This record gives sequence, C-alpha cells and structure tokens, in this order.
Amino acid sequence: MIDWHRVDALRDEIGEDDFADVAALFLQECDETLGQVAAAGTISADVLHFLKGAALNLGFAALADRCAQDEAACRAGQPVPAEPVLAIYRETRAAFVCRVGQAA
Repeated sequence: MIDWHRVDALRDEIGEDDFADVAALFLQECDETLGQVAAAGTISADVLHFLKGAALNLGFAALADRCAQDEAACRAGQPVPAEPVLAIYRETRAAFVCRVGQAA
C-alpha cells in the first residue's frame, strides 16, 4: 500500500522538518481535491493525473497504481467512479498518519 522506502528516502533527502511540511501539504491538497471529487461522484483524468504524481512522490504506491489505471480508462472515454480511489486514499492516509504521525 505504501512504499516506506520512498517515504524514508524523501525524509532523508529533504530533512525531517521539510518532510513534515511536505506531508502535511500533500494530505491537505488531497483531502481538498478528493472532497470535491466525492461530491461529484466521478473523477476526471486530470485529477487522477495530479493524484498519481503526488502519490508517487510520497510513496502512496497503491493509490498511484489505481490512479494510473483509472486515468487510462478516463482518457479512453470510460466514466470512472470516484469511490475506489477515495477508499484507497482513506486507507492509505490512515496507515501513513498512524506510522508517521502527520495529521492534516
């Protein structure tokens, strides 16, 4: 679900304080974006692309994989329901916050 090696590498690259800021910003942006998506019920290719990139940077591997699959489906003209992405994000976020202690 989470690539903890990526999380640790990012923390080592930017330092503990900056990592805390980056993680909090990531969670805040995703919470806001996915809140809008939840209201709409479907998700766009552009939103999936944004989430995929952000998830890869922070090690949210399962979310990035799901976003990549759904982005391809969107670009092929298929409607993509938001709930599977939302469910993976909620589960991944909870695991991340539990281990890292970041709360947004």
